[in-house]
Amino acid sequence: MIKAFRTISILEGLSYLVILSVTFGLIGREWVFSLGMVHGVLFVLYLVFSLIVSGKKEWSVLKWLILFIASIVPFAFLLVELYFKKVEQDIHQKLETAM
Repeated sequence: MIKAFRTISILEGLSYLVILSVTFGLIGREWVFSLGMVHGVLFVLYLVFSLIVSGKKEWSVLKWLILFIASIVPFAFLLVELYFKKVEQDIHQKLETAM
């Protein structure tokens, strides 16, 4: 489940950056509807999966709020990915020391 959330997080963050590139004139306005629909679906999936993962991991509401804010701030999805990589490394280290 967390792997799916990480994938959705990256895709949602990238889609947000693509939408922002329209405002900078890097992508034509004729793509706004299509890009907006894709980003909207990814955003909803991000919220649903963040709630599921935070419930399974028994995270606090504050931790979930940080994940939610990360979905709004450009490039914050990179920080979320770095956090999950760190958590994953910590788990592997604990498993190695337990053996």
